[in-house]
Amino acid sequence: MDREAAAALATLEASGELERTLIVYCSDNGWQMPRGLGNCYDQGSRVPLAIRWGKEAKAGLKVEAFVNLGDLAPTFLEAAGLTAPKVMTMRSLTGLLRGEAAPNRDAAFIERERHADVRNGHLSYPMRAVRTRDFLYIRNVRPDRWPAGDPDNLFLHGRPFGDVDTIATKDFLLAHQKDDLGRPFFARIFGKRPLEELYDLRKDPHQLSNVAANPTYAAELAAHRARVDAWMRDTHDPRLDPAYDAWDKFPYYGKAPK
Repeated sequence: MDREAAAALATLEASGELERTLIVYCSDNGWQMPRGLGNCYDQGSRVPLAIRWGKEAKAGLKVEAFVNLGDLAPTFLEAAGLTAPKVMTMRSLTGLLRGEAAPNRDAAFIERERHADVRNGHLSYPMRAVRTRDFLYIRNVRPDRWPAGDPDNLFLHGRPFGDVDTIATKDFLLAHQKDDLGRPFFARIFGKRPLEELYDLRKDPHQLSNVAANPTYAAELAAHRARVDAWMRDTHDPRLDPAYDAWDKFPYYGKAPK
């Protein structure tokens, strides 16, 4: 990837367009490992992002504000001298790239419905979350379901828990799920989860210790829960209705491997 990126930059430089081109280097989702892709933990939602924009962007600038890949659309329009249409709800990054302040960028909201058809009855695993500087709050809307896919649904990969692709790490965990070595990791990755999760990132940056039931964190839990509720109302999220499950009825067009 580094070689291909260097080649693209060299082509732009040779054509005289490098300094007037906005270049974005990123990934589309978190790493393909257990508890990564298809989850609201940092391993599944936080991705690399590097941007080069000639003299417009400050060289070496590191931005700590929360941004979203959806912000790229209005960024490209504004960089081209166009005004983003009002229907776009994401915000341009051009100001951040120039080193300007970042108001109202103190959190990232994350959601997920059905990653793949890996549950009996085509069921989803809906999640809603908010990530702030110090905390990650996750709401597992259907905590009675298996977050990584059903243990007896082999449709997609020929393996249980199909939301995690077949890799050596998964095979190891499946082989050791009942012994002392693998049991705690297996439960954390494939086991059912509570309705709410809260992680204190100041003490637990890898989000391993859920403190939602700890009375010490009652105020933070209530504040982050309220913030997700407000975001769901603002975005007209149908999951505000506890009985809503219409998304489970949408067809899945992926094919099982032959």
